[in-house]
Amino acid sequence: MFHDILIPTDGSDASTTALEQGVEIASGTDATVHLLHVVDVGTEMAASGVGNIADGLTKTLDKEAKEALNQAEKMADEAGVSAERAILEGFPEDAIQKYSNENGIDLIVIGESEDSTLSEQLFGSTTDDVIQSATVSVLVARH
Repeated sequence: MFHDILIPTDGSDASTTALEQGVEIASGTDATVHLLHVVDVGTEMAASGVGNIADGLTKTLDKEAKEALNQAEKMADEAGVSAERAILEGFPEDAIQKYSNENGIDLIVIGESEDSTLSEQLFGSTTDDVIQSATVSVLVARH
């Protein structure tokens, strides 16, 4: 049914839940999971005016991206599921949609935590934005 499943991951518990569900859907089929980590430019821009902090933050964000993708790829490998991985920079909701469009994705499995921040309550979460902008099916894995 699904051939290319996009699972955005940031290493959080919510994205781990999405990863588990996405890998389970792909398991036993010829589907490929696409593991995507987006380095949020909003975070980088917020620190850009602080000099040395920006360089350290960029290195930390890159390290976190690689760790999240390594964990995700390990889960897919253990389940015998084919996986591709990518790191993009940008605003997460835009990067997820762009990757989906450019890679023939037919399902996005995205995590959502029940513990939302005040900002998410006021302006909506990345998950909400992806649901609104997606042109393919979206499975929200609740943690």
